[in-house]
Amino acid sequence: MTSRLPNHSNARLGGADLFNLEIIKKYDKAGPRYTSYPTAPMFHTGIGAGDYAATLKRVAHDNTPLSLYIHIPFCNTVCYYCGCSKIVTKQYHRAEPYLELLLKEIDRVADCLKEADGTDCMRPVTQLHFGGGTPTFMNNDQMRTIMAKLRERFNFVAKDEGEFSIEIDPRECDEDTVRVLQEIGLNRMSMGVQDFDPIVQKAVNRIQSKEETLRVLNEARAHGFESMNIDLMYGLPHQTVDTFNTTLDTIIEFSPDRIALFNYAHLPHMFMPQRRIDESALPSAQEKLNILEHSINKLLDAGYVFIGMDHFAKPDDELTIAQQEGKLYRNFQGYSTQADCDLIGLGVTSIGYVGGGFFQNRKEMESYSEAVEAGEFPVFRGYILSEEDHLRRQVIMRLMCDFSLEYAQFEREFGIVFKEHFADGLADLQEMSDDHLVELRDDGLSVLPAGRLLIRNVAMVFDEYLRQKKESTSFSKVI
Repeated sequence: MTSRLPNHSNARLGGADLFNLEIIKKYDKAGPRYTSYPTAPMFHTGIGAGDYAATLKRVAHDNTPLSLYIHIPFCNTVCYYCGCSKIVTKQYHRAEPYLELLLKEIDRVADCLKEADGTDCMRPVTQLHFGGGTPTFMNNDQMRTIMAKLRERFNFVAKDEGEFSIEIDPRECDEDTVRVLQEIGLNRMSMGVQDFDPIVQKAVNRIQSKEETLRVLNEARAHGFESMNIDLMYGLPHQTVDTFNTTLDTIIEFSPDRIALFNYAHLPHMFMPQRRIDESALPSAQEKLNILEHSINKLLDAGYVFIGMDHFAKPDDELTIAQQEGKLYRNFQGYSTQADCDLIGLGVTSIGYVGGGFFQNRKEMESYSEAVEAGEFPVFRGYILSEEDHLRRQVIMRLMCDFSLEYAQFEREFGIVFKEHFADGLADLQEMSDDHLVELRDDGLSVLPAGRLLIRNVAMVFDEYLRQKKESTSFSKVI
């Protein structure tokens, strides 16, 4: 199911259209990022390894593509702002036993997906993502080994037909690494920067020069990587509009294909490394909003298109084109050009979405290792979607990707009368309509320019489980 963007393409939006300070302050509350629906707090331990094995076998002969996610949990230093699942260590030898576990888990999954005649699964793999942690904690030979195993057991499409990406820490990536990553079939790279200001970098324990970042960017381009993304973060200690403007100048000069501008969510009760951040050095709420407004204006003026949430891309980037054609999707890796694939998660703490259900691997290395060594899947919790969940997942997906809904599409697919089925949610949107954030019509709704930064708020009214609870402290603020 797809729906096209309304005629007012976001490529022509200005920063003033997107950013309304008074409205943002009014609606800035905590809410999900909707990389999944239902969201992770709904996962439960009633779903386990047996459910996962049965689901894999059930979908083995489907015709839709596969997406693979491989989690490499290790980092050799801790960035204080980080909320990712990671193991901080300088003991690089720990990668070897983890590699062996990954290879066994890959075989276990592939065995469940075999064809009736015993041959390996023929479903095409159109998307692959290495996340972490720091994926290049693995050395070049170990990366070759992982990819060789994946290619042995899965049916990858040609390199120019798929989206095969990796997250990179430029401080742990030399030209030889870039060359090897290209050789094993990766074609996209994402690099964390956050901020180039040395005072900010010291405060968050991520010292990274412009020179080493540009070096990796140029090497990736020279070796044929098709798309480069750079992650930035606003709301970090000591940031001001002026200091962050300098970082933006540098990034725009680098000219990456995509830019992610993340909001730093200070949640020290959830993420222990954040307790090392001096709260008194964090920018005020007003200064944080000023940084965001300035950044949006600057990126739009530089020619980037606002994709949604916190993502920007060049006008000719695949993300931009997919959005304009109503073919953009969203999963645990963020926005994607790939169809709504079955996503197989591999590695400690990884999450997959297979056959209408979410399945999450164990978060502790010891229990993950014990399960894999015993020949079992390390799944410890998950969620099987109901028909109602699938409906709401599609509604939220299209809102997040298209900024619009056409009711008839959902009525045809799910056999509902949209305005009756979602009467409560549409009533909740009336205030947003009065504030010119959304346009409500008889046949659908459109998110207006001022509402696009608040797309999470719009999506939240269709979240059945969030409506039943008070605001959760487990989610970050929407801005």
